[in-house]
Amino acid sequence: MTSTDSAQKAPAKDPWDLPDVSGLVVGVLGGTGPQGKGLAYRLAKAGQKVIIGSRAADRARTAAEELGHGVEGADNAETARRSDIVIVAVPWDGHGKTLESLREELAGKLVVDCVNPLGFDKKGAYALKPQEGSAAEQAAALLPDSRVTAAFHHLSAVLLEDPEIEEIDTDVMVLGEVRADVEIVQALAGRIPGMRGIFAGRLRNAHQVESLVANLISVNRRYKAHAGLRITDV
Repeated sequence: MTSTDSAQKAPAKDPWDLPDVSGLVVGVLGGTGPQGKGLAYRLAKAGQKVIIGSRAADRARTAAEELGHGVEGADNAETARRSDIVIVAVPWDGHGKTLESLREELAGKLVVDCVNPLGFDKKGAYALKPQEGSAAEQAAALLPDSRVTAAFHHLSAVLLEDPEIEEIDTDVMVLGEVRADVEIVQALAGRIPGMRGIFAGRLRNAHQVESLVANLISVNRRYKAHAGLRITDV
């Protein structure tokens, strides 16, 4: 048997065989905003070590005390330096400037971009298309020494922050270029009860995932809901 035959017969890796991420430190840039704060709360409640970052360290520390569960607060630079995985949950209008200023601190880190470039007018929310193609692709362009992925776009901050809700009934679409990095983020999502992380393509496909939030906002307004997504048959 040739080496080629052997490679062809090798069993496929189970897509649900994900790594143990319980010992990794997670930093959340923009961790004092609703989405970032909600994610920090859920991950910390699940036993993850979490640091939330803000431009003002005092503001981050105050928010961390409110969250409890061992969450710490620091300025964005310290948060980036101390974390293994860094979730970017800053407002879109400050996205590029924030990442550019943290290029050195984020070098070598696994960066998870969950920013949704949206505009709003009298007709409601609509998607914006960054010059790079998406927020995640902008992050990859600005952070050449980081490992950039995209995930956590479609989560309701209201549900994330509600301590009465035990499980978040949703899937998390995860995009990235390196399978091992994507699987780490999938595993991180799976730490939160009710969530699954689902591979959803490479970063070039991030725009439509980010844009879908505009549709979910329309759903929520019509039905007075906090809609999420489920991927069927996987």
